[in-house]
Amino acid sequence: MRVSKRASGALAVGAAFALVASGCSSGGGGGNEPNASTDGAIILGGTQPQNPLVPANTTETGGGRIVDYLWTGLVEYPNNGGAPQNALAESIETKDSKVFTIKIKPNTKFHDGTPVKAENFVKAWNWGAYGPNGATNASFFADIQGFDDVYTEPAKEGEKAPEPKAKEMSGLKVLDDWSFEVTLNAPTAVFPTKLGYSAFVPMPDAFFSQEPDKFGKNPIGNGPVKFVSWQDDVDIKLTRFDDYNLRDKVKVKDVTVKIYQDDTAEYNDLVSGNIDFMQQVPVSSLAGDKWKNDLGDKAIAATTPSTGIISFPLYDKRFQDPKLRKAISLSINRQDITDKIFFGNRKPADSWANPLTPGAEPGNCTVCKYDPTEAKKLFAESSGFTGKLTLSYNADASHKEWMEAVAQQIKTTLGIDAVAVGVPTFAVFRANIKAKKMTGMYRAGWQQDYPDVENWVMPLYVTNGSSNDGSYSNKEVDAKAKAALAAPSLEESHKLFAEAVQLIDQDVPAIPVYFGGQQSGHSDKIKKMELTNVGELDISSVEL
Repeated sequence: MRVSKRASGALAVGAAFALVASGCSSGGGGGNEPNASTDGAIILGGTQPQNPLVPANTTETGGGRIVDYLWTGLVEYPNNGGAPQNALAESIETKDSKVFTIKIKPNTKFHDGTPVKAENFVKAWNWGAYGPNGATNASFFADIQGFDDVYTEPAKEGEKAPEPKAKEMSGLKVLDDWSFEVTLNAPTAVFPTKLGYSAFVPMPDAFFSQEPDKFGKNPIGNGPVKFVSWQDDVDIKLTRFDDYNLRDKVKVKDVTVKIYQDDTAEYNDLVSGNIDFMQQVPVSSLAGDKWKNDLGDKAIAATTPSTGIISFPLYDKRFQDPKLRKAISLSINRQDITDKIFFGNRKPADSWANPLTPGAEPGNCTVCKYDPTEAKKLFAESSGFTGKLTLSYNADASHKEWMEAVAQQIKTTLGIDAVAVGVPTFAVFRANIKAKKMTGMYRAGWQQDYPDVENWVMPLYVTNGSSNDGSYSNKEVDAKAKAALAAPSLEESHKLFAEAVQLIDQDVPAIPVYFGGQQSGHSDKIKKMELTNVGELDISSVEL
């Protein structure tokens, strides 16, 4: 579950789930073409990860992108948005969608040369779920039998978390070196789809013999590239793992992720040829299609399943009245923002899950329309708001303009003293959010982790969800979501999640603002490349 740093661009309406990249770089995924280099190096734009690189504790795109490069999981999501397919898994079998037998491909290696075995998955999942470890992705293991026995809610500051009943989930069993069994609390049709998310990757034995943060500063994965070095706020260096024997081998030798604090500086480096890829060009370059003129056939337009969101800190008593939250949402003119700020490169959000996602229902956000009359009426009926209303955003990407526009619309419609406030870096911004130190509304864009509407409900709006940063809690939503997970089919699951969303819509714990896509660019050095299903550079596709 990745909280995105970047904003995204145009939406392809009507697709169930797809990423469409256009431009000379959008090649197939085949072998090397004639005259394509099988060595060389590339430099990518990036951001400082919020935390050390431990997959079970990485929930944002700055670190998540690196984790995706360093690890390979059981399944993968094709770049064209197709159905998940096996990666490290040899097979995933079940007769009842409750008990799964997972066989992994034998004789693959971690970057330290040790073999990837079934126990490396079981130990990693148990570590991620164990409450005292404080992994932010812990809730992703809630489907597994015995999760409630190993998970306890995070301790409040200055307090020690209670000891769980058990240290390992009863639903995990190693069968032999290359296979393990997973028993869920109830039949869960979406479970195999989730297994491509980074919370479910294996961890090497070395991880369990040291402090997680120490490991995360010098991580050992099992993916197509391995870690070399990390200089905070400067760069992260990776190099090809030559013992990698799965299909997505990397053709280039070295990959450097250069860390930026300002996306305009990153864009200038892209145009100058100082870096080789930028995932999202700044808003300032969208006016008059400047980015296309600057980049020519190196410009890439794509659609991605992401949404720009503003959230409420519901742990602050000033935001606990749903009428106030509805009034604020109805005071936002989304069409005006997408037209004037994003120059038509966004679409106004009208649903809680991005419509590119399987199971998502379009138009189910009733408070996403612009209705100043109703907004004023609800505000008058609400508890009101006194003092300054801050809307925080990370200032190292292009969010200033649209957040200021939202603040002005709230001020104009409701008379609230609303102001947008920039936090210098995404890492600091996210640290404040995770520590629940927000004293006003804040930007909280969402990038899909796996293609199912469940990913837009469980992490964000279920009590103690991994990215439920605003502390929203509704027992009816929890019950509906739990029933949806236990549904015997995806169709029934999606129906129950839709009912959960109807409840969320009444509470308005957050405000969907726009649907995203993406405007990326690459250098002359890159001959061929593809984007992943969420718009990241697929480094295994790069040919120079």
